Amino acid sequence: MSKLTKNQKLVADKVEAGKAYSLKEAAELVKVITTTKFEASVDIDVRLGVDPRKANQMVRGVVSLPNGTGKVTRVLALCTPDQEAAAKDAGADYVGLDEYIDKIKGGWTDVDVIITMPSCMGKLGPLGRILGPRGLMPNPKSGTVTMDVAKAVKEVKQGKIDFKVDKTGIVHASIGKVSFSAEKIFENAKEFIATIIKLKPAAAKGTYVKSIFISSTMSKGIKVDPKSVE
Repeated sequence: MSKLTKNQKLVADKVEAGKAYSLKEAAELVKVITTTKFEASVDIDVRLGVDPRKANQMVRGVVSLPNGTGKVTRVLALCTPDQEAAAKDAGADYVGLDEYIDKIKGGWTDVDVIITMPSCMGKLGPLGRILGPRGLMPNPKSGTVTMDVAKAVKEVKQGKIDFKVDKTGIVHASIGKVSFSAEKIFENAKEFIATIIKLKPAAAKGTYVKSIFISSTMSKGIKVDPKSVE
């Protein structure tokens, strides 16, 4: 077992084992127990009572975090020439079509989100083996395939994220930075959880939100009482 650092020892007893905190308490506590020297992210893990192997129990969606993510999101807009100026004005880092498709074919994937138009999806099909494993393939359900590219770019830049339950029934997401105030972390977490609850599949039986944990990069997880966010 690895030894605790001096800072880790100082915060080791701040989180009571087995205790479920309110969302507000967790938002405050995650700032206290973070000891990294770099700007740590705040992450949330929600375990759901669903079977992701069944199509009618898949949970996937998008949410606009009220206070953004705190991250610089690099956006590539693959669009027709008539949409390029608007996409640039909206904040897209890279704008074009054929030249970027060629770059991706060559292995370039130095972006976080790709937004495109329905008419351009045919050109992206062959890139699935490159973009798919990296989570970069545009998808209508996540709002990254749209006729209004500029609007989608603006929303992503302002803190819109997409999420999807994994094969173990857990939804993971980054909802901010530890430099955020506890109130901003709370607001982002509350909006994220509320969105997941709205997406409860009709086929899901029993307890839907089984557990919630909030943590920061390299910190221990803080158990959140699901009832505190209902």
